[in-house]
Amino acid sequence: MENGQIVEGNGEPILLRGFGLGGWLVPEGYMLHNQAWIDGFESPTQIEAHVESLIGPEAATEFWALYRDNYVAQVDIDQIAEWGFNHIRIPFHYKQFYNSSDIMPIGYSIVDSLLSWCEPYNMYIILDMHCAPGGQNGGPISDSDGTARLWLEEENKALTIQIWSEIADYYSEDTLIGGYDLINEPVLPSGVSLEEFKQLYIDITDAIREVDNNHIVYIEGNWYGTDFSGLTPPWDDNMSYSFHKYWGETSLGTIQSYISMSNQYDIPLWMGESGENSNHWYYEVFTLLEDNNIGWNFWTHKKVAKISSPFSAVVTPQYQTLINYWSGNGSQPSAIYAEAALIGFANSLRLENCDILPGVIASLTDPEYGEVSKPYSAHSIPGIIPAVEYDIGAWGLSYTDSDYYNNGDGNYNDGWSFRNDG
Repeated sequence: MENGQIVEGNGEPILLRGFGLGGWLVPEGYMLHNQAWIDGFESPTQIEAHVESLIGPEAATEFWALYRDNYVAQVDIDQIAEWGFNHIRIPFHYKQFYNSSDIMPIGYSIVDSLLSWCEPYNMYIILDMHCAPGGQNGGPISDSDGTARLWLEEENKALTIQIWSEIADYYSEDTLIGGYDLINEPVLPSGVSLEEFKQLYIDITDAIREVDNNHIVYIEGNWYGTDFSGLTPPWDDNMSYSFHKYWGETSLGTIQSYISMSNQYDIPLWMGESGENSNHWYYEVFTLLEDNNIGWNFWTHKKVAKISSPFSAVVTPQYQTLINYWSGNGSQPSAIYAEAALIGFANSLRLENCDILPGVIASLTDPEYGEVSKPYSAHSIPGIIPAVEYDIGAWGLSYTDSDYYNNGDGNYNDGWSFRNDG
């Protein structure tokens, strides 16, 4: 970090543009076609328990290995680089970097492979502790039991500090590590003070600096990365404040407090997570961020049967049978059937088997998105042109609709099929 900007090793400023690899190491129910919001099928631990209950622990271990191999492979990184992005954010579970025995935790080999894929493109990796010990918020995204015990139990704080120290020690000299996103979307329980909040961040930072002075640390605000009360002034000369932005207006006023904080303390901002909205909303938000020299990361590059990401894995009939059973709308399948269904599902995650949503990609990458309508696909005349294949481009340019983005009040798309526009 120099002069309030994030810089590369050569001192040149860089505007971060990237993807989060959500759902890969931290499975979330809504990304896995939990369209009925099945009770107990939301957090990683819950999802893993559902799988193991059907096929047993040994087969479950094999399934999750295949799931990881197919969810993110070298071809995924190749595609992200081809689109022009310069970094990826890796949400991880603390257990993937912690082992009470002498065995090297699996997280290191996973990230090492990812680094080898990113190296030809000089693409940076930002490590994001998405599930901290005890859970940093009370929701399933932190794999909590409903209470954010990170803030309530000293052993969880100590383990968080230890894991970050070990990660930083291992990657201290790696030039493709773009930094450490210390705690994803914290939410303080009642009774936990802002002083305690800040102190844990300081303690983690101090532990990292004992072994690594090379990498930036990203600090997220309270209430899911939106409220930085108590987190100023900065306590390190190589840190960034990272906010998240979802389901709101796209005006300058929505981020002005962050910009003012950045200017006051001469510290860079990084918008570490945003998405789950319409293409037009994406275009307006990321244009707003870049106009204010704020780097950003899109959530996320791939999901299952969703229109809001560039890639969508197709739900197989067999996997749908499992979803039906878990939601209480079907009988329990045999272990043999369930294992085959899960293997088929894992193979559907391979990039070449996914549907591509060109409108999402264009909204994130095409500088002419707001100015020039472009064909959704090639058509020849005479012939039939499906009405749903109207041009790609901004609302008011390529199409009009009364509901075209979610500003926190209602849906932008009630059909939830085919494309991510109005």
